[in-house]
Amino acid sequence: MTTDDDAAVLRRALDQLAGLLDDVPGGALGDPTPCPQWRVQDLVDHIVAAPSRFAAMARGRAVDWSATPSAGHDPAARFRAHADDLLHAVAGDGALGSPVSLDWQCAELAVHTWDLATAIGRPIGDLDAEVAERGLAFMRAGLTDDNRGPAFGPEQPAPEGADAYRRIAAFAGRSV
Repeated sequence: MTTDDDAAVLRRALDQLAGLLDDVPGGALGDPTPCPQWRVQDLVDHIVAAPSRFAAMARGRAVDWSATPSAGHDPAARFRAHADDLLHAVAGDGALGSPVSLDWQCAELAVHTWDLATAIGRPIGDLDAEVAERGLAFMRAGLTDDNRGPAFGPEQPAPEGADAYRRIAAFAGRSV
């Protein structure tokens, strides 16, 4: 993989999640998500903040993942602005091999893409499988029963023949 290929994968991950944010019905913000502690609004707030956090990390800054600002009145637009900043940060620093690896970003974005699509009833069949496959490989390499912390429950079974998004969601502790 070249840096250009990595940037293309990251761009696709960000674009498909931005598209889902465009589709969130206003009346769904109080609905549950596959993350029992979050409603759709909480998930949207977390998703919108993720690219800016990764951009800060790519620039060598510390990030507090526990503090989640509001996504505002136009979450998709704010997400796209943060996504563009992330792409600039990664390109400017040559940072895809930095402490904020592309595969880590794929893991975060893929799990929450599945979460949001599931919460708002959108199909996942058209999602970019490479994003989830790279994220899942990253998670399998580093996430153990001992370090799952509060963000990930125990791995759940994925149905036989499950696509990459269902497999990464199950690995992240989601019931699929």
